[in-house]
Amino acid sequence: MTPPPPADIALPFTDMPDVRPSLPGSYRTVAVPRAGGSIWKKIGAFAGPGYIVAVGYMDPGNWATDLAGGSAFGYTLLSVILLSSIMAMVLQSLAAKLGIVTGMDLAQACRAEYSPPVRAALWVLGELAIIACDLAEVVGTAIALQLLFGIPLVMGVCLTAADVLLILFLQQRGFRQLEAFIIALLIVIAGCFAVELLLSRPDIAAIGAGLVPSASVVTNPAMLYIAIGIIGATVMPHNLYLHSAIVQTRSFDRSEAGKREAVTFATIDSTIALMLAMFVNGAILILAASTFHVAGMTGVAEIQDAHRLLAPVLGAGIASTLFAVALLASGQNSTITATLAGQIVMEGFVNLRVPAWARRLVTRMLAIVPAVIVAALYGTEGTTRLLVLSQVVLSLQLPFAVVPLVKFTGDHKLMGAFVNPLWLKLVAWAISALIIGLNIKLLLDFCF
Repeated sequence: MTPPPPADIALPFTDMPDVRPSLPGSYRTVAVPRAGGSIWKKIGAFAGPGYIVAVGYMDPGNWATDLAGGSAFGYTLLSVILLSSIMAMVLQSLAAKLGIVTGMDLAQACRAEYSPPVRAALWVLGELAIIACDLAEVVGTAIALQLLFGIPLVMGVCLTAADVLLILFLQQRGFRQLEAFIIALLIVIAGCFAVELLLSRPDIAAIGAGLVPSASVVTNPAMLYIAIGIIGATVMPHNLYLHSAIVQTRSFDRSEAGKREAVTFATIDSTIALMLAMFVNGAILILAASTFHVAGMTGVAEIQDAHRLLAPVLGAGIASTLFAVALLASGQNSTITATLAGQIVMEGFVNLRVPAWARRLVTRMLAIVPAVIVAALYGTEGTTRLLVLSQVVLSLQLPFAVVPLVKFTGDHKLMGAFVNPLWLKLVAWAISALIIGLNIKLLLDFCF
């Protein structure tokens, strides 16, 4: 029999008394200074979940779309990275607020508020999004292993199944240790690209111009395809489920004032972390634009080609090595977040609790099979196309996570005093409309 939730939680369920908090082993395990404590200590206590979420915004899927966009269209799609990052900051702040205020993650809220057929459909779509995300991590990690150690692509894909051991080890060490490991890898990724940018010497004026939106992003079907891929790689549906759950690892005061403070610090945490993610995504696109596009290499869309060409074009052998090291760090980081998100989605929608290793192994196998088939039949070109396609699939899944999130956080009955103000409701629904509109445009271009 499933134990009831802890006594200090006011979960607004009326017909699901068996629901427990997300990630019960980590729930409220991180201490938060109480009223009157140092503001810096509070910022430090809340720092962490945002960086776990930020991992999904710089995973290997982003690399494929950013490289393709930068080499083909120069700096033009920087505006898409900026826009999608701002959208991500808004949506992730809403996800954090939902988890802090209601005590539910997004999957649990969907289970509580929707009819069984609707929540079953949302659960399936959520699982598909996680598989698409995991597919990008499998391919990205396998490519990194090939670049660094010469391991064949198919063998590298198979080796990614072993990362379940890493997940188990980190989860046993405690949630704070898990966060520290992820942040360390993020620093490695950011450091590698900082060096790459110094070596590539990009055009600062062109970067500024690229940050201004261009109509060609919508009117050019090829550019729109990459742009939607960038949005899908940046604003990821599984991250909304993930963030609404992991903010509950903090043992904050559950009074109205305590929740308000928690929402503020969680928003600061995620915004700073997503600014780091925006830098990494922008750096990848800028690197491709300043290295390949200006040299007339507009067809560099494969990660392997970028790795091979960086050293001779930049005149520094370390450029290629740093690129591969950052890719490996990115793949391993994303592995952890996909595992957590998969656990949250399964437990939240269907209240099915399975061991973390079993959940991870099933998800990873579902990603490995298509990756092995494509790698064996089509080689490096096929795996890169699979990466970009996985990000477009993620973008098509976005509305089914974004719309419920915006609806729930705008519901006064559910959120009480924390309901979104009118201006935030308008912004959030505008973001939802933009995502849906871009998806419709993409589907129409493919169909007609």
